Amino acid sequence: MAADIAEQPGGYARLLQRDHAGPIAEVAAAIVRRQPRHVVFTARGTSDHAALYAAYLTEIRLGLPAGLASPSAITLFGARPDLRDALVVGVSQSGGSPDLAEVLRVARDQGALTVAVTNTPDSALATAAELTVDIAAGHERAVAATKTYTAQLLALLMLVEGVRAGGDGALPAAERAALDALPGLAERVLADPTATDLAPRYRFAAQLVTTGRGYAYPTARETALKLMETSYLPALAFSGADLLHGPLAMADPDVPVIAVVGSGPGGAAMRDVLRRLGERRADVLVIGAGADPAGAAAADRPAAAITLPDVDERYAPLLDILPAQRLALALAVARGEDPDAPRGLAKVTATR
Repeated sequence: MAADIAEQPGGYARLLQRDHAGPIAEVAAAIVRRQPRHVVFTARGTSDHAALYAAYLTEIRLGLPAGLASPSAITLFGARPDLRDALVVGVSQSGGSPDLAEVLRVARDQGALTVAVTNTPDSALATAAELTVDIAAGHERAVAATKTYTAQLLALLMLVEGVRAGGDGALPAAERAALDALPGLAERVLADPTATDLAPRYRFAAQLVTTGRGYAYPTARETALKLMETSYLPALAFSGADLLHGPLAMADPDVPVIAVVGSGPGGAAMRDVLRRLGERRADVLVIGAGADPAGAAAADRPAAAITLPDVDERYAPLLDILPAQRLALALAVARGEDPDAPRGLAKVTATR
């Protein structure tokens, strides 16, 4: 897992190279030609969080309605929704889960344009789709996905921005320049030992909450999953808005909270959440460019912070998740677990 995490800056640079960026632009151009009226994503596990990020991008950047499909509606209940004028995107590291491939097959039969976003371009998912985006992450050693997740994020970002650019799907110069800075920024984030140093703080935690708004919400969900996978720590993920609608009641000094806070509108919306957590005397760790621990600090309980480079909120998930991955790895080791071989899990999970 440590090796996979360390490879992510190189993975960003590789995906941005012409031989990978070019094919993504071609898929984007094909989408522009079809002019879909709405977008449906289908995924499982970690990939589901990448798909959620892409849904935010699609609605905010393209102005198209977007949502996540329920594969069981098709695979278990036999639904055949009318998907004419739809773009259906399957997101999967392995591309090997039968239910996701079946969703794309049915969607294609029902008139949708289908795209597979996968690390395995010869997989069943890619075969079922009309178009394929190769995330080019390389072999992932650990069961808990890290570098394939961030490669999915970047590939989906490039795809959506390519569609927004129109025409040949090529990224505008300013967008390309901002993305080209990400590998160096990721190196900088991974060089910071703060996340590893904080692991003992949560060694004896019985449960944990993660939270974020907008683009940060998928990061909160992925952070919770990584903690559950590697440390077997029950972790509940909520949007900042949903946290205030009831779950805040369980926040107290014995329930740590990891809040992902950017510097844009989503981060600004988290200020009241942090204030309320401070009132509850919760043990808060704030991660992100907007990580001001003072906002969540109780008088007798200072909050912790991992402050990250200030980038456009669209790009922040590619950096915010990195210290969370490092924290999950270090915490698993601190609790005497093996993060490379989580009990009961396999690299490819086949669901129907």
